[in-house]
Amino acid sequence: MTYEHGTDAKRLPAWLRRPLAHAGEYRAVEGLIGELHLATVCQAAKCPNRGECYASGTATFLVAGDTCTRGCRFCAVSTARPGPLDEDEPERVAEAVARLGLRHAVITMVTRDDLPDGASGHIVATIAAIRRAAPATAVEVLVSDFGGDPDAIDRVADARPDVFNHNLETVPRLYAEVRPGAVYERSLEVLARVKRRHPAMPTKSGLMLGLGETTGEVREVMRDLRSASCDLLTLGQYLRPSPAHLPVATFVEPEVFAELAREGRRLGFAGVASAPFVRSSYHAAELAGE
Repeated sequence: MTYEHGTDAKRLPAWLRRPLAHAGEYRAVEGLIGELHLATVCQAAKCPNRGECYASGTATFLVAGDTCTRGCRFCAVSTARPGPLDEDEPERVAEAVARLGLRHAVITMVTRDDLPDGASGHIVATIAAIRRAAPATAVEVLVSDFGGDPDAIDRVADARPDVFNHNLETVPRLYAEVRPGAVYERSLEVLARVKRRHPAMPTKSGLMLGLGETTGEVREVMRDLRSASCDLLTLGQYLRPSPAHLPVATFVEPEVFAELAREGRRLGFAGVASAPFVRSSYHAAELAGE
């Protein structure tokens, strides 16, 4: 199955229209995040699932600041020279996880090329703080490539998160346009290195579709991930966060996502989440088999 690059990509198709979810625990989660002065990728990246996730009493925490040193052209997180790390942030994240009663906490980060360790020590401190405050909570980390620094990668992996996630985001041909500053082979090696060091640790990666890739290229990336022994895969539709970001080349039909999910399972991924609104941390506990 393939999909074509349509000429009407600016028109939102029916399957991408849904009401905002602001019921349930939405205001409680939003209030707690404000009270503890935390950032979430839900807000910073303008995630379309924020309403649903907040309403269900969960959020994905963004640590090491809210300003990234790279300018990926798909991402709504601010790009500039970040300030110093907030040393109290790990404890506040842990407090939020404990107060929300999360069974599975997802911690992501901005890229910090300005720091010698890429903020890997900050991620380790956050994992440790959550383990102290909420020992029953599974911890998933979604980290940068740390510039390929093996010591930084090992430092985070040796903290034994329950899931180690690093996204490839797109196909190799589009890296220069979509992920300036990143290298496809380097990102693959992050996942492969973690798996060599900790074979039992689940690794995870994800791609956005609709940036101009072909299904053949997506399948090739899926094979590369399996060659790196990646266990879990997420595939979702890219949605332009602002006119300053890359335009959507294609709105990929749900049937294509379903076929790619079947292909992923045939390739041997332990879990595949593939649908238009899927994001890296969307229903992360279920994908991890918890």
